[in-house]
Amino acid sequence: MTRTRRPALQRDETGSVAVEIALLAPALVLVLGLLVAGGRLWFARTTVVEAALTSARAASLARSPGAATAAGSEAGRESMTTAGLRCATSSVRVSTAAFSVPVGTPATVTSDVTCSVPFGDVFLPGIPGSIDLVGHGSAALDTYRAR
Repeated sequence: MTRTRRPALQRDETGSVAVEIALLAPALVLVLGLLVAGGRLWFARTTVVEAALTSARAASLARSPGAATAAGSEAGRESMTTAGLRCATSSVRVSTAAFSVPVGTPATVTSDVTCSVPFGDVFLPGIPGSIDLVGHGSAALDTYRAR
């Protein structure tokens, strides 16, 4: 019985798949982590914009500038809390200048919501720093309602 010998240039490739997976696994985990972080950041930004729109809508339903400021601020904060967004610092500003416009003239109430979201809540726990997110919303006042 004769044995065939392998040519000198042909090498044994046993274990090459394991080496390739060992090299690719960290890259795949990093890509997956970036996708998750991007989704969480998108959620945080969307929540802040939604809170601004909710704040402006609640303020536009009020009868006086003082009530509009209170209702808008409360609605904006409640919207962020309901969505589960935790802000290190947050502010809700409601512009009630539209209440001074005469009846019969179109007017719009605006709201700005700012939230400083810690990176630990968006990316991975323990990461220092934060990102400031800003949302702007507006809602029309009823043109013919007494102000």
